[in-house]
Amino acid sequence: MDKSRRIVVDINILVAATRSRQGPSFALMQFVRTRRLLMCCSPALFLEYEDVLQRAEQRAASGLSVKDVDAILNELAALLEPVLTHYQWRPQLRDPADEMVLEAAANARVDVLVTYNLRDFVPAKRFGIRVLAPEQTFNHFDIAIARN
Repeated sequence: MDKSRRIVVDINILVAATRSRQGPSFALMQFVRTRRLLMCCSPALFLEYEDVLQRAEQRAASGLSVKDVDAILNELAALLEPVLTHYQWRPQLRDPADEMVLEAAANARVDVLVTYNLRDFVPAKRFGIRVLAPEQTFNHFDIAIARN
């Protein structure tokens, strides 16, 4: 898959995807699941996904059990392109917790970082990375999503 279909996903997208099957985050993750988009992820970022998705309050909000979250993470791990972070450019962002997302995107040389926190990732532009919400990502890649 070429660079134009490779993305890095912020944790807020996975949180939204686990809380609702109706939203654009879930649709985006279905495109990852069907390999229409290739999601890239560093080990540090994946551990963040695991930590956040396994939190009791997150599981309560999503209605998922520990076993359900483990199954989602196992499937996701099989789909991801691993990214080694050879370079760190800290600090770039206001929120230190977001640094690993930007580092994964920069090291993977992806075209798009997908997040709902668009303003938090403005510095990604200096790395040539577009920062888009899921809906914008569909438009960017010219992906049609089915509307119910």
